[in-house]
Amino acid sequence: MKNSIINVSNDRASLDTSRRNFLKISGAGLALIGLTLVGCEDDDTTIIDNKVFDLGSGDVGILNYAYALEQLEADFYTKVVNNFYSGISSKEKELFTDLYHHEVIHRDFFKAAISGATSSILPTLEFHYPNVDFNNRNSVLATAKALEDTGVAAYNGAGKYITNPDYLVIAGKIVSVEARHASAIRDLINPGSGDFSGDDVIDANGLDLAKEPKDIVMVASGFIKTPFTWKEQGIQ
Repeated sequence: MKNSIINVSNDRASLDTSRRNFLKISGAGLALIGLTLVGCEDDDTTIIDNKVFDLGSGDVGILNYAYALEQLEADFYTKVVNNFYSGISSKEKELFTDLYHHEVIHRDFFKAAISGATSSILPTLEFHYPNVDFNNRNSVLATAKALEDTGVAAYNGAGKYITNPDYLVIAGKIVSVEARHASAIRDLINPGSGDFSGDDVIDANGLDLAKEPKDIVMVASGFIKTPFTWKEQGIQ
């Protein structure tokens, strides 16, 4: 077993009503889908010493793994939209607002899906951003780029371990959205370039990079304060 350190803020920004209502409906739809995705047989999640949560193994372990990453992204964009950096353009505000909504929907979907499959669900995690200046455009964009690229690689790498076809379909839909996020952020950093499909994220076969869970956890650990464990062999 390997120890890994991977409170999502409940704050909400004041956002455009029509967009908020639309995305709220979309989020409700995902939540309903999540509630129907039941029947996982791998219910191996536990609380260790009442302090440290174990992700578990099998499909439940992968769902908790994805839920942890979605909590991180939702928390990051919540902080961004509640304190837009100085000089931000209306285009960038709109983009970050959309990303915020998407990640909150993804986070809530996984919470609903896991709750329907097991009685043990990853708790609300706490994050920190020691090297991020939320008042600085370059710092926010660089962090968003790292999170989105990592999210895409994480889904691509974990997909092969999912046995429930319903979960796999939803994961495929979510990773396609994450890839759109990554492309949009890269275009903000370097407008009009080919960075959206750069060699650092697309391999020689023209496919997105895929990374193993253990490698993703190592990258994400810089943002994660809440301790948890996972059985390395259980999700690999």
